[in-house]
Amino acid sequence: MKLIRFNRFAPVLAAIAVLPAFSGWTQSIIITNSLPQGIPRRASIIFIQCDGLGYGDLSCYGQTNYQTPNLDQLAAEGIRFTNYFAADSSAITRASVLLGKDYSAARRDIPLAPEAVTVAQVLRLAGYRTGYIGEWDSGDENSLTAPWKKGFDEFAGFFNDRDAANFYADRIFRYVPRTLADPPQKAAHYVGYEELYYNTGGKHQTYLPDLFGQAAANFVKENVPDSFNRHRPFFLFVNYIIPDEHVQVPSDAPYSDEPWPQAEKNRAALISRIDDSIAQLRQQLDKVQMTNNVLIFFAGSSIPHKTAEMDPAFFQSNLATNDFHVPMIAHWPEHISAGQVSGLQWSADDLLPTAVQIGYARTPAGVDGTSVLAELGGKRQ
Repeated sequence: MKLIRFNRFAPVLAAIAVLPAFSGWTQSIIITNSLPQGIPRRASIIFIQCDGLGYGDLSCYGQTNYQTPNLDQLAAEGIRFTNYFAADSSAITRASVLLGKDYSAARRDIPLAPEAVTVAQVLRLAGYRTGYIGEWDSGDENSLTAPWKKGFDEFAGFFNDRDAANFYADRIFRYVPRTLADPPQKAAHYVGYEELYYNTGGKHQTYLPDLFGQAAANFVKENVPDSFNRHRPFFLFVNYIIPDEHVQVPSDAPYSDEPWPQAEKNRAALISRIDDSIAQLRQQLDKVQMTNNVLIFFAGSSIPHKTAEMDPAFFQSNLATNDFHVPMIAHWPEHISAGQVSGLQWSADDLLPTAVQIGYARTPAGVDGTSVLAELGGKRQ
């Protein structure tokens, strides 16, 4: 299976001038990997969201027909929220995460406006390395709102829901900037489609959601904050479009022998694949000894859709039409006490101000959300 690899970040200059194209609020920010005196080493941040993931899809939220052990462990070692709300579509939730705007405002910001300031732009200006994996759906490679023009140093994914819905695509779009660590013969950034050999010629051997999980682990591997890059932290956004309805799944294992309808087997198998990707990511974090200064958010980006093929009661998820609760787990060893359950009401627009506070950056104008950092630290909001 071909692995999506991210380039290793090379040493940067002590200070980089702020790009004039950004709005005035950035003009006083100096880009440097040397932290101001008195500021501790900043945490890296991983934000993972899954389209159509409901409360009853995870055993740590009450699912009893099957188990999600890796997400259960993530919750047991961190904090599980019971009042995190998604929008009625993953596109709105994604825009809310990026812009820090509430869902009604985020709906009007689809697609992103060229002047919109994203959480990635804010964190990159503060010295973070940034990456995006999955469906972007906010402008293609020729637009002013391509991922790398909205703050993401690296991108692996698709620009629209049509391409993203092909789970056995034979190519994937990649943006990888050239770094000082690259050989001299590499003269420019890599911008374009990368062939997935194992899916060419009608072969279906590489399942794209699995590949995205590998890409997330590779991003961590290639961007470890260490002395090589002056302990530069990273921000990674992983946007899955599973386990939403009508999604292909390579196999219904490990539930093939269960006496369930096929739709239930398929959805449970998809959720198990998500759970496995969390294990893969955490194993990589352990390998590079990033066990105490990385904050992982895992959440649903929209509620499960009710279909004729699937019984919602099987997953005990969002049976009321006005219930927009979705799972949200936060894991940050030595900062979040294990075994917490919080009833704080919050949503995707609160991610940007939370990340900005963690990164000691500035919050741009027009943000609706509020930082939940105090709640993560055990101080009730």
